[in-house]
Amino acid sequence: MEGALSGRQSFSNSDPNWFSTETGIYSSRHPLRSLPQDAFHDLASFLFSRPHGGETALVDSASGFSISYPELRSMVDRMASGLHEIGVLPGQVLLIVLPNSVLLPVILLGVLSLGAIITTMNPLCSAKEIQKQMSSILHLALVFCSSEKVATHGQFGVPIVTVPNDLSYDSAHYPFFHKIVSGSPPLTRKPVIRQSDTAAILFSSGTSGSSKGVVLSHSNLIAMVELFVRFEASQYKKESWKDVYLAAIPMFHVYGLSLFSIGLLSLGSTVVVMRRFNALEAAKTIAKYRVTHFPVVPPIMTAFIRAKEAHGCDLRSLKQASSGAAPLSNQLIQEFLRRFPHVDFIQGYGMTESTAVGARGFNTETCKKYTSVGLLAPNMEAKVVNWETGISMPPGKSGELWLRGPAVMKGNTFGSYGMNLISVPC
Repeated sequence: MEGALSGRQSFSNSDPNWFSTETGIYSSRHPLRSLPQDAFHDLASFLFSRPHGGETALVDSASGFSISYPELRSMVDRMASGLHEIGVLPGQVLLIVLPNSVLLPVILLGVLSLGAIITTMNPLCSAKEIQKQMSSILHLALVFCSSEKVATHGQFGVPIVTVPNDLSYDSAHYPFFHKIVSGSPPLTRKPVIRQSDTAAILFSSGTSGSSKGVVLSHSNLIAMVELFVRFEASQYKKESWKDVYLAAIPMFHVYGLSLFSIGLLSLGSTVVVMRRFNALEAAKTIAKYRVTHFPVVPPIMTAFIRAKEAHGCDLRSLKQASSGAAPLSNQLIQEFLRRFPHVDFIQGYGMTESTAVGARGFNTETCKKYTSVGLLAPNMEAKVVNWETGISMPPGKSGELWLRGPAVMKGNTFGSYGMNLISVPC
């Protein structure tokens, strides 16, 4: 970090102990969390090695179709085996262009179990937008998409797998998918996967320029599970496997992917998946499935609190709503608190480049800071740098935020794969 993070200013002796007056580095106030040291520990193996008491992993909100945790593990193993049988190799990239689906985590974890790489895109993107994004991707081997989007993806010249909404499908209509998901587990020869190997290429929002393919390793995703999802769960005195989460935000985006397709599955929580968000349907789903946690982004939060019909549903099961991905106005926060006074509200901060790890809020009986994104995540370091002079800034000053830690990306498709530092205005 020295050199890249040079540029210092004199600081007072009264600066807090989580801020270094020598280096200008902010350290997390949380204790360090242990991360696996085995260089050959892949994400899927790590995920399924976490013990919990969960029974139901995923539920389709519309049909009620569900996948239990034993079924999930079996389906992931069969998916990996099926992909191997059709010739998918470690290191190849598989594109997932799907709306929210209970099958998305099965596909994602099956691909990663094989040592291949996933990349995701918004299924609403045009063919031109997809072509532009995919121009930086090498070794594209396969595309997973819904049946109505097949024509959009024929341009890549690779096999296309049409994916049903759930497993209650006619195999005659989805023969390729059926062949893959019916593979014979386990793999006859488990691939060698290193933590440092690329696991995912996710596209950034492009808020500071054109969208870039962010290269994330298995170790980045493992760090996300520990430093974001499992750490947050550890702060509450409850059994996380009893929690029920509503997946209404996009699962192709790093926020939804990190929670619903990966992290929460290590806790044994139940994820209720909405294929498309509708405020009234979300309220009905919360009541029907006794949802306890509702992760949102500002547009979803706005639509939800303004849907007067929501007041006709029993939302007493809802314990917490958490917002991320974009700033919230204080007015919107106060409106939510007035409408849902029994719900704990927190905010968080993270980026695609930091695998959704950054900061997370936490309320207590004596301290509630609804407008704050919380404290720096465990094992993470930060600097706040004056964007004109490059000088490190002390607490209470604004500047550009620099992050360093085990969740920070391996690199990007337009730059060095060795990058371990990111910055963003704050």
